Amino acid sequence: MSVWYFNRLKTMSFAEILFRVRQSCQKQYELLAYKSVLPSSDLHGTSDKIIYTDFKRIKLYGHKINIFGKEFDYLTGDIDWHRDIFSGESFPVTFSKKINIRSNPDASAKNVWEINRLQFLPRIAINYKVSGNEEYLTQFVKILSSWIDRNPYLMGVNWYSNIEINIRLINWFLCWQILDTHKICEYNSLFKSFVEEKWIPSIYQHCYYSYHNPSYYSSANNHLISEYAGLFIASSFWKFDESEKWLKYSAIGLEKEIQVQHSSGINKEEAAEYIQFITDFFLISYVVGVKSGKPFSEQYQRQLHSIFAYIANFLDCDSNFPKYGDEDDGKCISLDEDEKFNNFRSLLTSGAIIFDDPECKERSNGFDLKNYLLFGEKGENEFESIPDIRTNKVSKFYSDEGHFIFRKSEKNKEIYLHFDAAPLGFLSIAAHGHADALSFILNVDGQPVFIDSGTYTYHTEPDWRHYFIGTLAHNTLRINGHDQAVNGGPTLWIRHYKTVILGQLSGGDTEHVQATHDGYVGDNIRHIREVVFHRLREEFEITDTIELLKGRKAIVEIPFHLHPALNFANLTKNTFLISGDGIRRTEFQVDEKLDPQVIKGQLQPEILGWYSDSFMKKEATNAIYCKVQVECTTTFKFIIKII
Repeated sequence: MSVWYFNRLKTMSFAEILFRVRQSCQKQYELLAYKSVLPSSDLHGTSDKIIYTDFKRIKLYGHKINIFGKEFDYLTGDIDWHRDIFSGESFPVTFSKKINIRSNPDASAKNVWEINRLQFLPRIAINYKVSGNEEYLTQFVKILSSWIDRNPYLMGVNWYSNIEINIRLINWFLCWQILDTHKICEYNSLFKSFVEEKWIPSIYQHCYYSYHNPSYYSSANNHLISEYAGLFIASSFWKFDESEKWLKYSAIGLEKEIQVQHSSGINKEEAAEYIQFITDFFLISYVVGVKSGKPFSEQYQRQLHSIFAYIANFLDCDSNFPKYGDEDDGKCISLDEDEKFNNFRSLLTSGAIIFDDPECKERSNGFDLKNYLLFGEKGENEFESIPDIRTNKVSKFYSDEGHFIFRKSEKNKEIYLHFDAAPLGFLSIAAHGHADALSFILNVDGQPVFIDSGTYTYHTEPDWRHYFIGTLAHNTLRINGHDQAVNGGPTLWIRHYKTVILGQLSGGDTEHVQATHDGYVGDNIRHIREVVFHRLREEFEITDTIELLKGRKAIVEIPFHLHPALNFANLTKNTFLISGDGIRRTEFQVDEKLDPQVIKGQLQPEILGWYSDSFMKKEATNAIYCKVQVECTTTFKFIIKII
């Protein structure tokens, strides 16, 4: 652990070190004075209706949720709010800022936090609103009272991370609105007592914590966005003495971060799944701002629209997205029980309504419950009035950001290749980036063929974490047995690579991109990759050049990872025929200078041939693997044909 802290310190500027010292002093003060954080007056919030809750055609929710593939029944027994349901280990209920969440290698704070986001509470509130059954209101009060009683302010792991505080705030805002809490308090004295004595004080404490514990400097990524969003939404509605100050602070923060953390609509953390998570914070804040008379600027709206446009472009014909970087199944709110629910498509519904955009509507999932809460029947009518279009999507190159989408789309057939020549990640720690420079994924007719291996875990099982973020888990080159970047811990990179686009051409019958990176400059080696798409014959040429700048030998490894659902057969030693149900076959030719082997589910001498479809899940998959020693500048060519 001391090594991690040393590596973390190396990523900090002098200004950040001073900031961390102030935080440490604040921690000592809070240890003595945290019990005094209470609102100065009893408030019920405004009675304004910001979301729409006149539900129609809504079926009742069950009482089970899915936590990373594990079923959790929130009505069975007495919930241990500090327990990791995977390992059975519990975190101590002590002063939160002195808890070392990494001290027990078997316990994951993330598994605890996923339950403590309380994203199932809006479901109970909806059940009550739809049915009128008082049992649901009783369930709601019992569960939330239990949480507040067993998570006193700053006590326990659920007060450790500010992002968790703000996700709870947003879900509590939804609950308050759905229940019509203001109205229930008028006739239900027991509920009124619960609100005044427990809920309001805890809401205030969440707002206070959010404001006083910002994720600045090298931590100013999605965490900071969530903090601004939670505080903006809360202070737009609940009127404490500090609400106006909090509202101004968080609005300015959101305006800044939507610009700073995005370029051409692409989030700079280089974690594709996080885009839906982050965009919900901006989206819900935008809607609340409009409804509460605090609209965001035109610049904010333009950037929000560009984010929706990127989402519409980076989804394939079956709404798969290129899984570069970390993914952890995180959601801002969780209202759909379908595990296959695609929040990217839900966001496109929102984008279509806000910006009257037919291209967003084309890839959307129709009008779902989240959009009803945000826009109501009026929004549904606006969505339906947008013209239905059917376009054949074309290639889209984001040159400045290093993301290149090669695409040929005709009717129900599509060839989609995403080439990643982007930076490692955002800020000095690049927390959620992977060492995947010049990697690619290929989807055919909506079926992933060549895949990114995924994420699987963050802070537990370090060998697996190292594999999934490492270069060998991606469809690119590893040289001399080490990654393109230097890792300093589970979500910490201490040396980044830089990528450079050497040439590109798009829009014709032949499209190409050539790029390089400096991840192996310490070995006096440069890797250059060119991807050429011959659209008419539906063929890709991938050419890798390994330049030995000072004549040294190099060990080169080149893996190509296949989706677990696919089969393969050898046509020759270096030619593979890849097939699957309902898609066209893919022929893959490996350079004759190489001797490929297929590896699946390997654990020794090192991990290779694994795939994680979602957080805390993994399975063996086939990887076509080549390893060779080169003694001079060498070029390898690979051909991918769709047949």
